[in-house]
Amino acid sequence: MTRTPRPLAAVPIVALAMVAVVSSGCSKTPAATGTSSDGGNPTAAHEQAVKFAECMRHNGVKAFPDPDASGTFTIETIANGTAIDTNSAAFTRAITTCKDLEPPGFTGFRRTPEQQQAVLEFAQCIRDNGVTDFPDPAVDDPMIDTNRIPSSATSAGMSILHAAMEKCRDHARAAGVTP
Repeated sequence: MTRTPRPLAAVPIVALAMVAVVSSGCSKTPAATGTSSDGGNPTAAHEQAVKFAECMRHNGVKAFPDPDASGTFTIETIANGTAIDTNSAAFTRAITTCKDLEPPGFTGFRRTPEQQQAVLEFAQCIRDNGVTDFPDPAVDDPMIDTNRIPSSATSAGMSILHAAMEKCRDHARAAGVTP
């Protein structure tokens, strides 16, 4: 199922920022599982992410964005923050071609049992605070995937999601998300 992207003006900027912080925080690959040989060097991480973005554009995903200054971006930010169809054949071909340039954490990672328990508590807290259609993420799913939250398709729904995330931030921290 594809979802028509909403214009950014229709979504409160604060809600987008919170979704980005929570999503990117839970999508970071721990250093021990990263595939990069940058040794934690932010400049090298950024350079690798830029090369990956260039490869994606060169291989048919013309609108693929460059990473921010830190070099950190995830599949969730691409899927939820751009008009790029991550289910398209062009995207699939490009991601396969550029796999060796993919920055650590781009496609997420598998949570520990403790982190997963905290994610499930986060999801329940979000539901308890007004987002009744918030799903329980699987162990390798992003903690927040607005494509799986039908109520987030409206600015009112995003406002409710943002308010719930503010109330549930301790559960997000327990899941390993650090703003």
